[in-house]
Amino acid sequence: MLASLPAIEVIDRQVQEALAEDVGQGDITAQLIPADRWRRARVITREAGVFCGEAWIESVFRQLDPRVQVSQIAHDGERLVADQTLFYVEGPARALMTGERTALNFVQTLCGTATHCQAYADRVADTGVRLLDTRKTLPGLRLAQKYAVTCGGCHNHRIGLFDAFLIKENHIAACGGIAEAVASAHRIAPGKPVEVEVENKAELEEALTAGADIIMLDEFDLISMREAVKFTAGRAKLEASGGITNKTLRPIAETGVDYISIGTLTKDVKALDLSMRVLENG
Repeated sequence: MLASLPAIEVIDRQVQEALAEDVGQGDITAQLIPADRWRRARVITREAGVFCGEAWIESVFRQLDPRVQVSQIAHDGERLVADQTLFYVEGPARALMTGERTALNFVQTLCGTATHCQAYADRVADTGVRLLDTRKTLPGLRLAQKYAVTCGGCHNHRIGLFDAFLIKENHIAACGGIAEAVASAHRIAPGKPVEVEVENKAELEEALTAGADIIMLDEFDLISMREAVKFTAGRAKLEASGGITNKTLRPIAETGVDYISIGTLTKDVKALDLSMRVLENG
């Protein structure tokens, strides 16, 4: 589970690739500006949301020109109102122009992710359930998006295929059954969390008997979820998954499950509307 900001090396690599994609052989339009000209610019949000992306902003301008100074006004996890100032940048005007789109692309995406997650988290804040993301992330930006998820008040599921077992229908079929799959997991990597996806009460009982740590209730209806919670009686954590919407989120949370995993937290994200303007008087 990602507990904090990704390592700076990870962020710098993401930014380096984004700058290479955008700048290429060089920003020919920025070359119209005298090399010694300095400017100050302000970035605002045109809509309410949740902020995320401080480290990516710093990395963009540091890599372009270390003389650029970033003055952060909003901080990761902070709720925003429309027209709020997020940060200022000051330095060589060429660097400000060149870095604008890359910086805003990162921030609008991460703010959009955090904002989307906060809307879900607010709906179940008093229930005790944990909302989990999935691996349905933008290629190359998984750690960034998963950090944004936490800024929005939700939680991370697996980071990748390496940090926990998630035994699904096809794994079960290939292994020869739930008991065989769980036993293999315990043998291969003792101590790693083992989660099993089940589709009915019989499979739930099998997973409990096999010693699964977490059991994913796939496409269970509300009545079946309540029955599963009662039957499990704390012997394993229960996770609801599949077809979760804003409409069904609250009723599912009230069944007593421990977790709800939601692919749309990172998959169906609307970027926050941001704008950068150079200040006339610097």
